[in-house]
Order: sequence, then structure tokens, then C-alpha cells
Amino acid sequence: MKFRDRIDAAEILAERLTESFNNLKINRQEAVILGIPRGGVIIADIVARKLSTGFDIVIGRKLGAPENKELAIGAVMEDGTSYINRYLVNALLITQEYIEKEKLEQQNEIKRRKTLYRKTSDYEIEKRVVTLVDDGIATGATIIAAARWIRKQRPKLLLLAVPVAPSQTVHLLRQEADFTEVVATPDNFNAVGEFYANFDPVADENVIEVMKKRNLL
Repeated sequence: MKFRDRIDAAEILAERLTESFNNLKINRQEAVILGIPRGGVIIADIVARKLSTGFDIVIGRKLGAPENKELAIGAVMEDGTSYINRYLVNALLITQEYIEKEKLEQQNEIKRRKTLYRKTSDYEIEKRVVTLVDDGIATGATIIAAARWIRKQRPKLLLLAVPVAPSQTVHLLRQEADFTEVVATPDNFNAVGEFYANFDPVADENVIEVMKKRNLL
């Protein structure tokens, strides 16, 4: 399966979530969709509009491997909540010193983005039905770290929803959420972008535009 672009993927995901919300008897007034910058914000904005729910973003950052920053060995949130892929860390002989240094660098980037993207540090998550959204998942590191942070805010229910994720990663997601919605779960998976005809980069300006429109910036 290949999506035309993020708009197409968001509309399909929204249809799937509409059915799931109805089956789970979710009150839309209790629900909020959280997008992960940058690409996940585009998806979440559309899904929230289609489902008539609240909208916000949550900022996490993957931790890159020493010789390949694109390879996620884990992810971190601003408060230090993290997910570490111990299999990769052990296989690549990555030291704890490196992990702590990478965490600090990514936490600084989270602070930069938070200043750019949101005008408040407060979240309205407690006792709400939270659906965490991204434009696709490879290792699952960032969405898992974000899910663990959301759990600390005591939501009523936590859902994870993405257009595409490798089948071997989906079982990890199910351990972190009350419900998981994934449109496509291909066995042969190299990168999220291969499942989009158009997967242009999303810039800070694109996220800022959404946040201003939502009166969150």
C-alpha cells in the first residue's frame, strides 16, 4: 500500500479511527489527538478535524547511533522519559556515556522546538482519551518514549495511531497503549517514506502554521 501524501494518509487513518472510536464508545469531547513533530503534526491536525476532537503536539526526539544518526537506538522526552533499544545498544557496543550525551543533545533540541511550536508548557491530558499520532513508524522509539510520557500524565485511555509501521514493530506498540491503529503493516520495510508517493520534508514553518491556526502559538 502506498499513500499519495500525508493528507491522503491522514484521511484514511481518520476513517479507521472513526470506526474504532465508535466501537470503543469514546466521547469525542474527552478526546485529544497529539501529533509528533514534524510530519505527525500534519497527520494529527487533519485527524483531529475529521473526528472533531481536541488537538495538540508532543515533542520527542530519537537518539541516533554513533556512526549512523538516522538509526534510532532509542528516544527521549524533555523530562528525561526515554525508551532505549537494548538489543541495538548491546549489538553496537554503545556506551552509557554516549547515550547520556545524545540524550542531552536531543533534550536541547526539544526545548528549541518547544519554544518555536507552543506558547504554553501546560497540557490537558489527565483523564482524557489521548490518541498519539505520527506519519509512520520505523523502530517505534520516538512514539514509545512519547507514549510513556503521556502515561505519566494519567490519561483515561491511550491510543497509538499511524498510517504505516513494520509488522514486527506493531507488537511493541501494543505493549505501550490501550489500543493501536495501524493502517498498513508491511513485512518488507526499509523506511517510512517508501510508502508515500510524496513524502516531502515538513519544515518548522509548516508546524508553526498549524499551531497558529489552532491558537496554540
